[in-house]
Amino acid sequence: MVNLMLCYPKMYKKRINDIDYDKLKNIGIKCLAFDLDNTIALIDQDIITKETELLLRSLKNDFIIVIISNNREKRVKKYADILECGYVCKAKKPFGYGFRKIKNRYNLKKCEIAIIGDQLITDILGANLFNAYPILVDPMAKKDLKITAFNRLLERKVFEKYKKRGIMEKGEYYD
Repeated sequence: MVNLMLCYPKMYKKRINDIDYDKLKNIGIKCLAFDLDNTIALIDQDIITKETELLLRSLKNDFIIVIISNNREKRVKKYADILECGYVCKAKKPFGYGFRKIKNRYNLKKCEIAIIGDQLITDILGANLFNAYPILVDPMAKKDLKITAFNRLLERKVFEKYKKRGIMEKGEYYD
């Protein structure tokens, strides 16, 4: 297994609305790259909640907003069009492909990008490997894509190890 701390987020919140975006701005984050499925939208719906849409639109005043997803373009572009933001589909998280696309497209430094997602094994591991700022949120729903089931199994094991070592516990949020 990979180094356990590579899956450790710098911030953990229940949902994206709970994130301290002022703190991110103050530490030099310029781009917020949001995972799509179960982070900003449910996997079995083609709409985004008004609350989420309003939040992401308001964040555009201070940040570059990008959706980054391993999902196909048709699904990801639909949300990016609604939010009028950039996107990277088929990002191959946790590998650097999608993160590099964001960095290069917007001429950013790695440390200026925050990756926000609901999975330790794709979003947080990927952000840490890329040296971006990793933020974990709880999944919006229990229902996941079938491909995510294996990741969730690994994630449970990581959380068990974190709890056993007193590092962090699922549901105990922090900045």
